Amino acid sequence: MRIKTTLIHAALCAMAFEGALPSIACGLSIIPAPVHAERVRGRFVLDEETRILFPEHDAQAGPTAAYLASVLRPATGYPLPVASMAPDAARKNAFVLITLDKAEGLGAEGYRLESNRDGVTITAPRAAGLFYGVQTLRQLMPADIFSRSRADRKKWSVPGAAIEDYPRFRWRGMMLDVARYFMPKEFILKFIDELALHKMNSLHLHLTDDQGWRIEIKKYPKLTEVGAWRAETVVRHAGQKPWTFDGERHGGFYTQDDLREIVAYAQERHINIVPEIEMPGHAQAAIAAYPELGNTGEALPVRTVWGVNENIFNAEESTILFLQDVLAEVVSLFPSPYIHVGGDEAVKAQWQQSAAVQARIQALGLKDEEEMQRYFIMRMHDFLLEKGRRLIGWDEILEGGLSQSATVMAWRGVEKGVVSAQAGHDVVMAPTAFTYFDYYQGKKESEPLAIGGFLPLDKVYRFDPLPEALTPAECDHILGAQGQIWTEYIETPEHAEYMAFPRTCALSEVVWTPQQARDFAGFVDRLQKHLDRLENAGVRYRKPDAKRPRR
Repeated sequence: MRIKTTLIHAALCAMAFEGALPSIACGLSIIPAPVHAERVRGRFVLDEETRILFPEHDAQAGPTAAYLASVLRPATGYPLPVASMAPDAARKNAFVLITLDKAEGLGAEGYRLESNRDGVTITAPRAAGLFYGVQTLRQLMPADIFSRSRADRKKWSVPGAAIEDYPRFRWRGMMLDVARYFMPKEFILKFIDELALHKMNSLHLHLTDDQGWRIEIKKYPKLTEVGAWRAETVVRHAGQKPWTFDGERHGGFYTQDDLREIVAYAQERHINIVPEIEMPGHAQAAIAAYPELGNTGEALPVRTVWGVNENIFNAEESTILFLQDVLAEVVSLFPSPYIHVGGDEAVKAQWQQSAAVQARIQALGLKDEEEMQRYFIMRMHDFLLEKGRRLIGWDEILEGGLSQSATVMAWRGVEKGVVSAQAGHDVVMAPTAFTYFDYYQGKKESEPLAIGGFLPLDKVYRFDPLPEALTPAECDHILGAQGQIWTEYIETPEHAEYMAFPRTCALSEVVWTPQQARDFAGFVDRLQKHLDRLENAGVRYRKPDAKRPRR
C-alpha cells in the first residue's frame, strides 16, 4: 500500500482535503500537531473510580487499553481498571477505546478523539490509530502525567477537545548507530518509548560496522566473541592527528533473546525495528572475526578509529553465502518487511588490487568493481525476496543498477532521493543536511564534540521530504523520512538523547503534520510545554536556544 498524503507539495503533489488544517492556535500543545484540533466546552476530571473501557470482542482495542492504564497509573496513583463493555454499557467517567473499520478518511494510522466532562472516547480503524490517539491524550493532560512515580497533584483532568488526525507519511523514523558505541538494551527500550510518544513508527538499528558487531549469530559465534570488542578507541576527533587512544576495551552485543525482547516491545508500540547488516564495506569487525572474509589474508583487529575504511568483504561465493547465512538468522529475529544491507562507502581499492576479485569479475561477465557491488547487493536482494522481505540500503546501492523492488535510503542529499524516485524506487529521505543528528546543534565551543556540520532545530523543522522536482506519481515513491544518530562521538545514552531531542520532536512534525499547516513559531510555543513532558519522562534533552523565531 502506497503512502497516503494529506497536503502534499503545493504545486506538484497537491491532494485536496477540505478543512484538514490543524488548529495549532487553540491552546492544545500537541507534538506532532494534529491534522484538525479544536477546543470544546467542558473538562473531564479523573478520580479513583475512572475506568478504561473497550468493546467486547474488540481484539485490537484491548492491548491499547491495557497500555493506557500502564502509562497513567504511575503518576496518578489511580487503579484505572481495564474492562470490556457491552454495547449499551454506561460510558461516563471513562476512557473508551474503540476500533471501527468504517472510520473513513483516517487511513491505517489515523484516529478521532473526543473529550468532554463525561470522559474521553478514541476511535480508530486499526490498533495503531488507537495507540496514536493515546499519545495525544497523554499530551492533553498535565505534563507531570509523564512522571514515573506518583506526582504531587490533587486533580487530573483532560480539556474538552475534538481531534481528527492521521499521518502525512508512512515511514516516520530514527536510526540509532549501536555499532560504534554499544548502547544497552534498557536504553533501546526507553528510546522506543520516546519515539512512540512522537508517533514515530520505525527504529533503524545500525548493528554492524568496522568498530563493532552487535548481533549474536548462532552459526558464526566469533562475530561477537571477537567482532563485538575493540581494544581501545581514538581520543578527540579522528581528523586530529597524530591519533591518541584511551586504552580502554569497549564492546558488547545483543543476544538473540535481547533482540526478540526489543522487537516485541516495539511491536506493542507499533514501531517496526529495521536491522542493518553492513556490506560490502564497513566490514572490518566481521573480517577481524573471520579473516577469510577479507581480501588481503591479513589478520585485522576490530577497528579503533573512525572514518571510511578500505577493508571490505571479498567477492567470493563463500563470502556471499556466509552473509546470506547471517541474513537468514536476522530474518528469523526481525519481522520487519525491510532488511537494511548498508551498501555505503565501499572503497574498491582492495577489489582492484585483488587477483581473485578481478578473476571473479571476468568470470561473471561484469564490467568493473561497481558492477561487482551491484552483483553482490543483488544476491542479497534475491535472497531476501525469497524470504518474503525487501532489501533497503543507502543510496550507493543505486550505482551499477538495481532492481526496482529495492528501497533506497537517500543520505547524500535530497537529489539522490529525486533520482531514486524517478527511477521507480521507493525512497526514505535521510539527507545529511536535514536529518543527521550527530551534527552540532549550536556553536562548537559550547557543545560536546561532534563529527562536524551544523543542524539547528529550525532547519530540521523546515525540511520537506517531498522535493519540488518530483511529479505527483513520483511523490508516491517517497515513503517518508528518518533522522540519523551516528555515534562515533556519542558514547552514552545520555549524550544520544541530548543529540536526539528536541530535534526528533521537530522531525516528528515534519513526517506527521501537513506541510502547509506547519509553522515554526507555533511549534516553538508548543515545545515549551512539551519539554516539561520530556523532563518528567527522564529524557536528557538539549535546551533550545533562547532566541525566539519570528512569526
